[in-house]
Amino acid sequence: MVGVPGQTISLARIAQAARPGWDHGRPPGVAAGLEETYYWEPPTVTWSYAVHVAIVEVDRETGAVLIEKYVIAHDCGVVVNPMLVEGQVMGHGAGAGGILCEAIVYDDAGQLLSGSLMDYALPKASDLPALEVIHQQSPSPLNPLGVKGVGEGGAVAPPAAIANAVCDALAGPGGGSN
Repeated sequence: MVGVPGQTISLARIAQAARPGWDHGRPPGVAAGLEETYYWEPPTVTWSYAVHVAIVEVDRETGAVLIEKYVIAHDCGVVVNPMLVEGQVMGHGAGAGGILCEAIVYDDAGQLLSGSLMDYALPKASDLPALEVIHQQSPSPLNPLGVKGVGEGGAVAPPAAIANAVCDALAGPGGGSN
């Protein structure tokens, strides 16, 4: 045991004392159970990186925007759970709904009319193209697992990528801004 040289106790003995029952071997008044809590705090934050690129077609008469292709390249360090990462990154692409489907609407008296999920359109699967995801994995040197965040990038990038693609599409042949 720590602090008492020469004193040891087996893991089997600890497990027996932790369980309920008459033959547990605990001192009187000590309840069954085994609990340990530890918090690890990294010395600094780890930043993930991503880039979103959209190719769109704009109907100049109706203003309708069709996303032809959407690519997300991200780096969350070491991928511990690939399915979870894939789902979160794909969810980032659903942020396209923020620019294509959702609206903040007020009436003439200034009353908010779109204050809940019941009041504005969320994107449906048919509103979004198949997303292409490119996984980069550069391990972070700031923690033992080499991981970075993966859920932070979804809210800002899709509207910016789509708005820039729309501006480019409306600029006409040769691109650039007017």
